[in-house]
Amino acid sequence: MSVVVHRAPVVLSAGREALADGAVAVADGLITAVGPADTVLSGLDPAATVVHEHRGVLTPGLVNAHTHLQYSDMAEVGTAQHSGFEAWMSAFMALYPLPRDWSASAAAGAALALRSGTTAVAEIVTDAAAGSAVHDAGLYGIAFWEVLGYTDRTWADGGEQRVRAQLAALPSVPATGLSPHAVYSLDTGVIRDLSRLARDLGVRQHIHAAESAWEDAYVRTGTGDLAERWRANGRGEFALLSDGGVGTGVIRYLDGLGALTPSTHLAHGIYVDADDRALLRARGVSVALCPRSNGVIGLEPPPVAAYLREGNAIAVGTDSLSSSPSLSPWHDVAALHDIARAQGYADGDLHERLFAAATAGGAHALGLDDTGALRPGARADLAVFPAASATPRDVLAELVETGPAEASLTVVGGRVRWAAAPAYEGTTAPV
Repeated sequence: MSVVVHRAPVVLSAGREALADGAVAVADGLITAVGPADTVLSGLDPAATVVHEHRGVLTPGLVNAHTHLQYSDMAEVGTAQHSGFEAWMSAFMALYPLPRDWSASAAAGAALALRSGTTAVAEIVTDAAAGSAVHDAGLYGIAFWEVLGYTDRTWADGGEQRVRAQLAALPSVPATGLSPHAVYSLDTGVIRDLSRLARDLGVRQHIHAAESAWEDAYVRTGTGDLAERWRANGRGEFALLSDGGVGTGVIRYLDGLGALTPSTHLAHGIYVDADDRALLRARGVSVALCPRSNGVIGLEPPPVAAYLREGNAIAVGTDSLSSSPSLSPWHDVAALHDIARAQGYADGDLHERLFAAATAGGAHALGLDDTGALRPGARADLAVFPAASATPRDVLAELVETGPAEASLTVVGGRVRWAAAPAYEGTTAPV
């Protein structure tokens, strides 16, 4: 069995000591060794080893913990600036119903994800035509089938059977999951049933939650612009609207429905107080933070500093090109860095923790314990990024504060899925 060694001036992985002149050995899709280059190479048979010399920094592949690749051809919405959720939704809905090739749009998004150094995604699939994009691109992660629009009455009329069939129609590689869209797009009993269904099927679930003040008022009192829009659209029978809300925020509401479990992760998590964050920790729920999407829509930033100080599990998501300028997780990491500092986070571990959120944190959110870090036995999901800095400490700061839009190399399960030209500084083949 031949071994491929990726060698770089700097190798970084969350929870490991940074390496200057480090190397990662790969065989049969798995990492077999990580360490100083000389040490890794000394344990290998030169006749069965291929060495790739890279410029820049070698890291685990990035994990995009919240995206909608199928909306990649709706970038005109994501490059605009909106005054709030209602304005963004109006712009989105003006384009969404138009005829388009969802398969091609999702495939374009998957290609952009790989180009950014992303190797695993939490992909929300809304239209079946987009369902195979992650599989076809060779990305790792989970394709979540999105469920929305059901009232308790319409759900009772064969809703579960339809969702089971829709989920089963997705390619089984990568894994599949359920995405109850949000508390405002599904009736109370439906969210409860979907959480039960996810447990019955043994799949993970992913929910948009606590994203806007609009949503918060909807849940607490059944009032506000969102509530009125839904009543006008014939959704007044939703329990939250007919009963005047539940008097709590989104997190407590979801918990009461059994939706917060260690196999669930949330997207956004902006409107959360200290009690909400404590409940998320108690339930083992990660939050995928998408700060650039929040900014485009005109929302407040997430409480990054509080999440970090209090020890919440966080990950990084780009959301889609319909609400974000790019699919580069590094750009969201840079936004999170600036937000955390503005919110008063002054600890010296900010670079390390945000780097971890974009790699190991995303893997944890998706329940993937075989990726997100460089260690023997893990999947060979790697990325190489250009870096102007020389020392590991400075390279880490550069990635987090001004991370590149594009990787030099993206390897998923040991296979090269994206390579800039030239891909390698030098290659030593078996002799």
